[in-house]
Amino acid sequence: MSEKLQKPIEVVLADPNPLILSAMSEKFSLDPRFSLVSTVVNAENFISTVMRIPVDLGVVCWNLPQLGGEKIIEVLRDHPLAPKIMIYSQNTSNDVPRRALAAGAAGYCSKNQSVEELMAVAVSVAQGKMVFPFMDIRELQSDPLFSLTKRERTMLQSLAEGMTNKQLAAHFEISINTVKFHLSNLFEKLEVRNRAQAIAFFYSRRLDLAKEPVGGSQLRSE
Repeated sequence: MSEKLQKPIEVVLADPNPLILSAMSEKFSLDPRFSLVSTVVNAENFISTVMRIPVDLGVVCWNLPQLGGEKIIEVLRDHPLAPKIMIYSQNTSNDVPRRALAAGAAGYCSKNQSVEELMAVAVSVAQGKMVFPFMDIRELQSDPLFSLTKRERTMLQSLAEGMTNKQLAAHFEISINTVKFHLSNLFEKLEVRNRAQAIAFFYSRRLDLAKEPVGGSQLRSE
């Protein structure tokens, strides 16, 4: 074990699939490098757990019900006690790791890898390293989502949920003119002309989530 780790890594595991969660829990519980604090099956329980019990690391399925990994990272990003977040997903393209990195995740692992490989990534992330598959950083920087501020990301999701300008103003506690200013910047960054096109962009970027099977080629336990 690295000298930097003076105590076991306190970790919370989050996955909606009980088979995956059981296999991961067994491995993490038996490994002296880790102290398994809790396992959860949805985003609400994950956020509430890590806000109640500070831990070192959250290992989170990208498709965790209610919010998903991207929104979880956004919710926790500015919280002083938030753990490092490591994402894993069945997605075989660079889209999910790219979005996870842009959102603020500290590491990524594919579900096609073994639990042991996932745990090795978890140790590296807990040591303060960023662990992601190779990505062309020029593609990341050219991704419109990468250029959005936290407020613009939240506003885009709110648009997709059907909020009007008046509702956005109330939700963000800003004036309608300020809402229009933020929306103008948002549309320009996404290279769209109006809210309908922005909403279409939002959902087109989440098609990979709809295509990704819940069971899929699950993390191997051996």
